[in-house]
Amino acid sequence: MKANKRFTSKVLESISKDKILGMRAGRGTTHPIIGIWAVVVERRVFVRSWSMKPRGWWRTFLEDPQGIIVLGEKEIPVRAIQTRSDRLKDLVSAAFKEKYSRPGDIQYVKDMSRKKSRDTTTELTLI
Repeated sequence: MKANKRFTSKVLESISKDKILGMRAGRGTTHPIIGIWAVVVERRVFVRSWSMKPRGWWRTFLEDPQGIIVLGEKEIPVRAIQTRSDRLKDLVSAAFKEKYSRPGDIQYVKDMSRKKSRDTTTELTLI
């Protein structure tokens, strides 16, 4: 199995700094580019679904793991990989808590750390 390509330091820095990441799930889907929360853990990019809607981005990635993220004017092709590691899920929860710490964010962070959302922890890698 080939090693995953890595995001550049500049891309990781941007994702770490920006509160919202533009993303579209699936290839050739009608899904719009939406804004989601993303964190960087161990130089890897992770996202989680808060709502898990039937036609939402997380379920789309389960059917078709390719999509894009948007940084500025640049679209970057990505592959979504479901995270199984409890250690990584714990680190992702801590990263969300640290990054999204404004009063309006706190309840969403708590919800996203519960089992239902935690189980949607997804790593985005370069294609």
